[in-house]
Amino acid sequence: MHRLLLPLLVGIPLAGPVRGDTPGAAPSTSHLRQTNNEVLVRVSLPASTRYRLESSTDLEVWEGLASGVATASSTHLDSAAPRLPLRFYRTVLDSGTAVPTGDLLTASNGPAVLRPINHATLILSWNGLTVYVDPVGGGARFAGLPRPDIVLITHAHSDHFEVSTLTAVCTNTTIILAPAVVQASLSAALKPSCAVMTNGSSTNLLGVTVEAVAMYNLTSAYHPKGTGNGYVVTLGGRRIYLSGDTEDIPEMRALRDIDVAFVCMNLPFTMTVTRAASAVRKFRPRVVYPYHYSDSNVNEFKRLVGTDVGVEVRLRKWY
Repeated sequence: MHRLLLPLLVGIPLAGPVRGDTPGAAPSTSHLRQTNNEVLVRVSLPASTRYRLESSTDLEVWEGLASGVATASSTHLDSAAPRLPLRFYRTVLDSGTAVPTGDLLTASNGPAVLRPINHATLILSWNGLTVYVDPVGGGARFAGLPRPDIVLITHAHSDHFEVSTLTAVCTNTTIILAPAVVQASLSAALKPSCAVMTNGSSTNLLGVTVEAVAMYNLTSAYHPKGTGNGYVVTLGGRRIYLSGDTEDIPEMRALRDIDVAFVCMNLPFTMTVTRAASAVRKFRPRVVYPYHYSDSNVNEFKRLVGTDVGVEVRLRKWY
């Protein structure tokens, strides 16, 4: 495994690119500071090369930022950089093939990978385990990705629950966790794999703890209370919140010690950008991803969350 060390002093203009010294690989990285002082890191490697981008503030402790498969040019936006006085980067060439690529979250027993797929669909991977969240869109959408050990379904709407996709991606050992209304709508072949979860229930599967939390509307009847679940997934000591379709409810505001949150926003089905930002500022996850946002203004969401409560907002491609 080759390590390419690429230093960056936050707040100081950078010259680039910086080239590696591995014969044949010729990796290079350049940095482009954004107007908000975030840093766009560009990794240039031969096509199809797997890599891991890591960061450090002291050159001793390194944390993963992202893993990827190189295209002509691969970029990663470091949204945490403006809050740090010092930032270093390095690229690690990775020979692994089984784990999905995406953003990395430092956890015990290895990093967790957070991979947005589309709209409300995402994949969590950790320690050889793969969790699908609300997989829809057909089996081809997940081609080349590991099959799920666990599937979490928030509710029965078609942009979150699709029997044909579950049939395509699940194996005979996949465990599905879902509300009762979803379990009732599964095919005869899938029903034995499904365990029903209700708001407030929890379970531990394969070293992962899953807590079902409320998700519902306050101002409309699209998502009645009790018919769907948000989830808090704990893996490797990290707590990840998945909002499902919800408004700015007291149960979300009461969340504590959330490392990463995926928070919905779109009208008329969930909530406004303003309400989503207000809730995030209240429960203060370490990192938040706006998702399920359709044509909502996620840049305005980021502005409203601000930088004063210590929440890193990550905008990623969901559509």
